[in-house]
Amino acid sequence: GTLSDRSKPMIFSMARLDRVKNITGLVECYAKNSKLRELANIVIVAGYNDVKKSKDREEIAEIEKMHDLMEKYNLDGQFRWMSAQTNRARNGELYRYIADSRGIFVQPAFYEAFGLTVVESMTCGLPTFATCHGGPAEIIEHGISGFHIDPYHPDRAATLMADFFQQCKEDPTQWNKISDGGLQRIFE
Repeated sequence: GTLSDRSKPMIFSMARLDRVKNITGLVECYAKNSKLRELANIVIVAGYNDVKKSKDREEIAEIEKMHDLMEKYNLDGQFRWMSAQTNRARNGELYRYIADSRGIFVQPAFYEAFGLTVVESMTCGLPTFATCHGGPAEIIEHGISGFHIDPYHPDRAATLMADFFQQCKEDPTQWNKISDGGLQRIFE
């Protein structure tokens, strides 16, 4: 997909494309929230975007689900999905690019033991919304260095993100406050 309004901030996520990582859940919660869609675009780096390239049954199911969501919610123009990168330096550039757009990073897993992407995104000054199940809940202080989201309540997660973007629109220092809070937390 392409992004038709590039002036909007971006919701960014990067993970393996399997059920527990819940990337399709994030796309669906975005798709269903009109306020969030009005305020931001979504950019995903995950797995393959072509079923023919995957040999993993679970990943194939997630790829198909992603294509179904794109069609069902007419996400063209607001959603960009790129195949996974293995180049860590390139990932760092991506985080910084999203930060330049005043975007956010979202880690929506049903469970995450540690959450390297959470640490990476916070290190790049990207306000981070991460699962409250597992390691990221220890890393992030809710409302100070990022936000906890519950993947089992995607509607609440979408509202929290929409509210954050709305606050940032009204008061740009709000984005800086959470960005700085995340950086401080990482360097503690």
